Amino acid sequence: MPATRPLHLAAEIGGPPRYDAADYVALARLAERGALDFVTLQDSFTRPGLDALAVLARVAPATERIGLVATVTTTHTEPFHVSSAVATLDWVSRGRAGWVVDVSTTPAQARLFGRRHAAPPEALWREAGEVAEVAARLWDSWEDDAEIRDTSTGRFVDRDKLHHVDFEGGMFTVRGPAIVPRPPQGHPVTVVDAAGEHSEETAARHADVVLIRATRPEEAAAIRERLRARAAAHGRRPDALRVLAALTVNLGDGERPAEPGLESAPRTTGGAGGPYYRGGPVDLAELIAGWHRGGAVDGFHVAPEEPARDLERVVNGTVALLQHRSRFRTFYPGGTLREHLGLTRPANRYAHAGGAS
Repeated sequence: MPATRPLHLAAEIGGPPRYDAADYVALARLAERGALDFVTLQDSFTRPGLDALAVLARVAPATERIGLVATVTTTHTEPFHVSSAVATLDWVSRGRAGWVVDVSTTPAQARLFGRRHAAPPEALWREAGEVAEVAARLWDSWEDDAEIRDTSTGRFVDRDKLHHVDFEGGMFTVRGPAIVPRPPQGHPVTVVDAAGEHSEETAARHADVVLIRATRPEEAAAIRERLRARAAAHGRRPDALRVLAALTVNLGDGERPAEPGLESAPRTTGGAGGPYYRGGPVDLAELIAGWHRGGAVDGFHVAPEEPARDLERVVNGTVALLQHRSRFRTFYPGGTLREHLGLTRPANRYAHAGGAS
């Protein structure tokens, strides 16, 4: 990976359940001051707290540039509703939406719906891949100029520019077209946490951004190359994939002096919650710059252990130092999340085919 390849940074703003949207607005604004690519908000059917997509729809008008990415579980939910909800977030944020594709594997979550039993992860991730595919088709089911609002004729939409997706998968069929016009980004950004074998396959086929787990740069580089190869095998351009290392950070301590005789570079440790970093913001900046400079990853997704404390130190310490060293941008060059990530706006598959549905 060339050293000049842009560094991408993102942060989770969830943490303990809160019921005041002002808390999430404050964290998103803080991340925006650091010019981070996007913030994520975790969600699941058994997680107490507010709905992530709804919260980020509240955050959208209170922010201007930062990307807003909600976890969306594709198990027990209707793909048509998922695509509409994510497209709506893209509209209300003016092109800054994304979604973390996730699945529900536990019997407890299945019992909440009572429609089917819990299934193995392999089947659920296969279904998640189908949801990602049909969502993209639904977003394309309106051509960009399908909405005409012609008051002289009373025509709102050009019906020749609406298309049925006619998708038949292993678990569902969707005919379409969507009820929401094509989102500003064409396709809101799709993020997949590739922690497991089955999610890695879905990531290689459908993700724009992949989150990986690694405690050493060599390990991260190997995962990144494997993902790029698998994406290429699916006919995708590997350079269109952004691979970010997921890292829980605790910046409650100060910087740690290097121990004599040991490697001086800051290090991560492994644990039940995945790679973990504890130390100061300066050492975290060294770690991020080192991994990126060596080509291991395209960036980092940090999960602050205490969001209010640690995100402030990430933005005003780690990010400020990276910016001072010209390792990270100081402003947003574009307006959409795709532009932050250096990703192109996808062509409409139906318009490209000459309007045939």
